Amino acid sequence: MRRILLRCTVRNPGWLAATLVVAVMVLYALMALPQQPAQSGPDTVTINGRVVDAQGQPVNSAVIRLRHRDDFGAVETQSDANGDFAFTALRKGSYLITAEKAGWRSPEAAIVVSAEVQRIVDLVLKSQDNVRPESGDSSGQTMEFSDRPNFTVAGVTDWTAVGGHGSDTILRTSEALARDVVTLQPERTHVAAAATGDGNSEAKLRAVLAGDPGNFDAKHRLGEFYLDAGRYAEAVPFLEGAYQIDPKNFDNTYDLALACKGTGDYSQALNEVKMLLTYRDDADLHRLIGELDEKLGDPLAAVHEYELAAKANPSEENYFVWGSELLLHRAIWQAQEVFRSGVEAYPKSESMLTGLGVALFAGAIYDDASRRLCEASDRDPSNPEPYTFMGKVEIAAPNPLPCIEPRLARFAREQPQNPTAKYLYAMAIMKSQQKSLAPEATQQAAILLQKAVELDPGCADAWLQLGILSFAKQDFKAAINDYRKAIEANPQLGEAHYRLGVAYDRSGDQAKARQEFELHDEIEKAQADAVERQRKAIQQFVIAPSGQTAVLPEQ
Repeated sequence: MRRILLRCTVRNPGWLAATLVVAVMVLYALMALPQQPAQSGPDTVTINGRVVDAQGQPVNSAVIRLRHRDDFGAVETQSDANGDFAFTALRKGSYLITAEKAGWRSPEAAIVVSAEVQRIVDLVLKSQDNVRPESGDSSGQTMEFSDRPNFTVAGVTDWTAVGGHGSDTILRTSEALARDVVTLQPERTHVAAAATGDGNSEAKLRAVLAGDPGNFDAKHRLGEFYLDAGRYAEAVPFLEGAYQIDPKNFDNTYDLALACKGTGDYSQALNEVKMLLTYRDDADLHRLIGELDEKLGDPLAAVHEYELAAKANPSEENYFVWGSELLLHRAIWQAQEVFRSGVEAYPKSESMLTGLGVALFAGAIYDDASRRLCEASDRDPSNPEPYTFMGKVEIAAPNPLPCIEPRLARFAREQPQNPTAKYLYAMAIMKSQQKSLAPEATQQAAILLQKAVELDPGCADAWLQLGILSFAKQDFKAAINDYRKAIEANPQLGEAHYRLGVAYDRSGDQAKARQEFELHDEIEKAQADAVERQRKAIQQFVIAPSGQTAVLPEQ
């Protein structure tokens, strides 16, 4: 897992600040909204179905999840002793449905219902018990691609219907975490064929080429030297020169594609790699084509290439990039399927466990999400990344999650100079108290938050929380100071402006209060607009069960 530089502030641009007291109550309401059935009427429909095993026998107490394609949240029900279930008073449209029970799961089905039709759905559970033992080192194991996906990515659609739902706070968290997961992909660096030494210095290589300008090896080695150094623009002309001499040399053409990618010339890079694919059907080529397709704005082609890469070579990296691509484009249940297979194949992979945890969170399966993230942190307790993911999940989830608080306590204990560790542990303590903080918990959280801002005065979120604690004690002067510190660290922290306005109002300064409220409204509108633009830039995959044709929504 690639290490990334962390600051205390864990918010991504566009996130709504997650705080205690009012925020917890709001989150309860937000999470409830997507799960409320529509009022019965002429435009509603009932979905009846039955859950059975592979032999056709009914399955009792299976959990069935149903999600409208335009909604983030899922509704759930359970099958009865006859395997029967029902969802009532639903609005018409396109839905995704799946069932699970104790290691068994049905393929996700896409169904279309209308106001005039009752749709009957049968879900067949299939075994998920193909878990590989955790003994030994799985990092270099070879395996066959035996887990055939139960879905097909059949198209893309835009996100015009996403905004406005009650779960938008959690949706924004999920979107940001999906983008963060992509950064966990191992960064592959080009490895030169020849060992670095005096003979491979830039001056020596140029001298060789000057003495023999038509020498393929000299051009290729000098281009490779610049490629290894990340000097892509300088690498391209030498690799192109070598290509003119020997266009069928695989290594040189591959290097040229990497150099073109490095310069941002994705179309040329794609042309080079596709030509190589005519010589050799290779997993690395499919993965690189997928990366370039994504850069060129063709995620549908990209995800198909990632799937081909995983089938050709079910490596940890190929599973991960495939699952990440599905998650990024909101094929949530399919991303879970791929990450589960990846975890089974590579149970020691922190990245795979983190990806699965984020995919589960995106599907509102919060307890399982937290367990997977805790497992990821246990693989390497010194790695801050899984802790950061679990901290964000804990803040956004409607209830305290199992296992997270003790893991964040470990994070704070083992990394005493990390302000993020102090902040996240403080938030977990306050979240565990829910509606009323015990005095000792308040004091412990305040100490942690104070330590966070001492380690990083730019930790806006910690200043915000200190202000909330001061305000709760009716110490408006201290709260105003803390909120101002938060705004100084992050002028775009809308909640700090709003709470500062409230504190000014309580202190009798209505003019300053109005000013802060106006700033809050401006920031919230700008951030909402930015989120909407970001959503429209990332198209959503349309999924169909294997062997079936998806119903593409009207654009």
